[in-house]
Amino acid sequence: MELTGAEWDVMECLWDASPRTGRELAQEMAARRGWSRSTTLTLLRRLETKGAVTAQEGDGVRRFSPAVRREDAALREAESFLDRVYKGSVSLLVSALTQKQALSRREIDELYAILQQAEKEAEDNDP
Repeated sequence: MELTGAEWDVMECLWDASPRTGRELAQEMAARRGWSRSTTLTLLRRLETKGAVTAQEGDGVRRFSPAVRREDAALREAESFLDRVYKGSVSLLVSALTQKQALSRREIDELYAILQQAEKEAEDNDP
């Protein structure tokens, strides 16, 4: 499932607090983005169709909740981006990022720790 930028905005609102009614979401998105009520409700319908959002009826009011965790959606988005732009190559992605922007010492240390963990897991999985 791929989400548009606007759909991500609505999902962020739901990940921040849910369940929320359409009215609550419309008010929040009006404050955050200046959107009309109909824009927010249209996006909610699209997200529900995609299976990203669920709605529960009660007392004549629909309450919306995310059907996917933020982490899972972010991972799918990252994998899709990596496949589309860098043909699945993490090293090409990192190379491109480091060519255009200097990494801080903290970011280098974080990347190094991630690579060490990946190396350890790869060694543990080798027979």
